[in-house]
Amino acid sequence: MKVVGLTGGIATGKSTVARLLRERGYPVADADQFARDVVAPGTSGLSAIMDRFGAHIQAEDGTLDRAALRAIVLADPAARRELEAITHPLIRDATVAWFAGQADQGVPVAFLEAALLVETGSYSLYPFLVVVTCAPERQRQRLMARNKIGPAEADRWIAAQLPLHEKESVATHIIRNDGTLDALKEKVAALTF
Repeated sequence: MKVVGLTGGIATGKSTVARLLRERGYPVADADQFARDVVAPGTSGLSAIMDRFGAHIQAEDGTLDRAALRAIVLADPAARRELEAITHPLIRDATVAWFAGQADQGVPVAFLEAALLVETGSYSLYPFLVVVTCAPERQRQRLMARNKIGPAEADRWIAAQLPLHEKESVATHIIRNDGTLDALKEKVAALTF
């Protein structure tokens, strides 16, 4: 089975490409879903986070209070690294199990959609890496429209991510998403591995 990573910058169209791949019949896992699953109520992930950061990061309904945890890790890079040390191995295990399940079913190609494949270095685990990119001004416009934010806020969000050219530099396939949805569909249909 061919294992493919799918990534891109914020508001470049990565999730749209994932949807188009699913529509074409490809299995596409979402790393964000794995990240939610490994900290669900009753999991060892949530327990480990509570042990490290305190019971106050658990909401009344038993779920992780993401806002409370986000406030802690945004203010303290060491805390962020500690959180990642808890969650990343769990997410990796969930990803490996999912790909193994796809291989057991005889799937020829399967994708993992993840925003931080390049930033974490985990892109190196994927023989194929699709990076969805677009022109910086298009990215900025899409982000402002999607998140209903102003230019300065959009610029801050974009600046907080790895520059697109750095993601492109490690890609095996680049999809430039500057045109219409139909043009994007054609680019997705043209992918070969």
